[in-house]
Amino acid sequence: MKKKKILITGAAGFIGFHLSLKLLNQKNFYIVGIDNLNNYYDQKLKYLRLKLIKKNRNKNKFKFYKIDIRSYNQLKNLFRKEKFDIIINLAAQAGVRHSLKKPQDYLTNNILGFGNILECCKKFKIKHLYYASSSSVYGLNKKLSFKETDNTDFPTNIYGASKKSNELMAHAYSYLFKLPTTGLRFFTAYGPWGRPDMSLYKFSRSIKSNKKIELFNYGKHIRDFTFIDDICLGIEKLILKNNKFILKNKIPFEILNFGSNRPIKLRKYVAVIEKILKKKAKIKYTAKQLGDVVGTNADNKKLKRIINYKPSTKIEDGVRKYLKWLGDYE
Repeated sequence: MKKKKILITGAAGFIGFHLSLKLLNQKNFYIVGIDNLNNYYDQKLKYLRLKLIKKNRNKNKFKFYKIDIRSYNQLKNLFRKEKFDIIINLAAQAGVRHSLKKPQDYLTNNILGFGNILECCKKFKIKHLYYASSSSVYGLNKKLSFKETDNTDFPTNIYGASKKSNELMAHAYSYLFKLPTTGLRFFTAYGPWGRPDMSLYKFSRSIKSNKKIELFNYGKHIRDFTFIDDICLGIEKLILKNNKFILKNKIPFEILNFGSNRPIKLRKYVAVIEKILKKKAKIKYTAKQLGDVVGTNADNKKLKRIINYKPSTKIEDGVRKYLKWLGDYE
């Protein structure tokens, strides 16, 4: 196989960290990671992730630059210097709650920043751009499970709207400039080294310290939790397809769901944590919050056709792995 140089933006983030480690195992993959290392959550976690990548046995195939995708000139200089084959854009401002408080963070990071990525991909003739979208684009869609062809015109929060914008921008570049782009709609990714603003971290710590947890929508929210290893394996398989799946399309544009197709109510999810910790949660049931999506569940049939995607991690096993990591980390 010919050598491939891959840029992963957001390499110090949760998915970027795991994907960097996964792809470094491929003999002919060389990874360049960038991240702005912002303080949206504890920077210590980001630096520790990077430290682990640099300790990897394939560390000689990894380079890191502190770069912000909002800076077009920084990106342009990096693209010119490194001559990438593939871009995987995982850099973004995450979090639904935060988007209600600071929407400007999503406009600058997720829209301006992504626009800079697209323009550099066009300018330097990148062979394929993969980018993180989200199940949040499905918004008010009430039909479960979600198909890629379902209507996504009615997001319920600014985060989801910014991800829908990414898909529209990518389509324009694919149509106008024949740039192959694939949007990856992630469904509630979780696992070791996960973000501290995610529910698994918050619930686990609160249960362990006898603090109350809040369950919105009275615990009836449904989420399609997807373990990080299943996501990374799927992305790796897509890359190994060498564009074959996308060049069949008249416009080299694709959108793919990345979920487990094992939806679970939040109250049952908490019960899984309780069982593993052998400790009961103190629960405060509250109403649905502004911007919340009631339920998510991925229809993975398209991804299964392309790469035989079969997410194998059951929620009990994934949570157990996470809690073991959290115990070691703390």
